[in-house]
Amino acid sequence: MAQDTKNISDLSFEDAMAELESIVRNMESGDTKLEDSISAYERGIELKKHCEKKLRDAQSKIEKITINDDGAATAEPFDQEE
Repeated sequence: MAQDTKNISDLSFEDAMAELESIVRNMESGDTKLEDSISAYERGIELKKHCEKKLRDAQSKIEKITINDDGAATAEPFDQEE
């Protein structure tokens, strides 16, 4: 299995997800050697962590726009609990 050796921290969310999906497809096919599967699994874990971090970072940047009683718009941090 030809594994991308690009530094994970340099990948966009979309590129990291695409690589992770490719790893999963290759592993599910059962056509990879054990050593390659272990390496791919380890890279997949790092890709998953990278994607989760990108999502957390994006969520922290999301703001909720609200309209005050006087009609003025304000931005507040997004609260997922609402």
